[in-house]
Amino acid sequence: MLIRQGRVTLNGAVVRELGVQADAARDVILVDGARLPPPGPRRTIVLHKPRGIVSTQDDPEGRPTVRTLLGGSERRLYPVGRLDVNTTGLLLMTNDGNLAAALLHPRAGVPRVYRAKVRGAPDDQALVRVRRGVRLEDGKTLPAEVRVLEKRPTKTWLEITVREGRSRLVRRLFDAVGHPVEKLVRVRLGPLVLGTLPPGGWRDLTPGELQALRRAAGLSRGGAAASARPRRARGTSPKSTPPRPASPPRAGGHAGGRPRAAGAPPRRSRARPRPRP
Repeated sequence: MLIRQGRVTLNGAVVRELGVQADAARDVILVDGARLPPPGPRRTIVLHKPRGIVSTQDDPEGRPTVRTLLGGSERRLYPVGRLDVNTTGLLLMTNDGNLAAALLHPRAGVPRVYRAKVRGAPDDQALVRVRRGVRLEDGKTLPAEVRVLEKRPTKTWLEITVREGRSRLVRRLFDAVGHPVEKLVRVRLGPLVLGTLPPGGWRDLTPGELQALRRAAGLSRGGAAASARPRRARGTSPKSTPPRPASPPRAGGHAGGRPRAAGAPPRRSRARPRPRP
């Protein structure tokens, strides 16, 4: 609305189109003549979300949110994806929008690893269905990895790895194969593991963890996608290929003729007949 009303300027020019790219740290962005403050330092933390906590900053129903776990000083950190209110475990929070978008993009295929206690004992047929993909109301799922951790008389503990971020995906998968999830914990996101972090606790990522996470998301150090297409040289077409180098003559042969067998006498050149006087 602000852009369509002409109230936003970028480096002195009025922005008329939606989707214009800008960097608040380098560009001068004004709204109604007032400059937007530059963003603060980027920060990414890992949090162990307990059961009963909503993975949002605010909840219209008044339920406790992750903001209550962080305190007022961390209000500008936002969850990367969500865990439903009854799911516990690893939740990443950041103010780095590029990192969050790259981690959630389907192209990255960042693995999410869960441990689930399901009802009953899934047989091989049920596990194969999950591994091959199950057709849900919003489409067929990508193949998942599943392994049995522990079998009990009426319950089974499983480890599940998925590479897409659909809402309540693991719960819906096992509902579809007849083994509802009774307890669900996310223990890993890409290279980042939950470890011994207690429920409700959080910590900053180490530089090594952050670098590994950016690589998993397909980001270079500068924040650009590592999968970006390389630029082609001027004057070349997208489908042009460099010419193949000429192959060297074979041993014993000569350019423009057939190769001579080993041990064969040299060929004699035919003498041209001299014209009679």
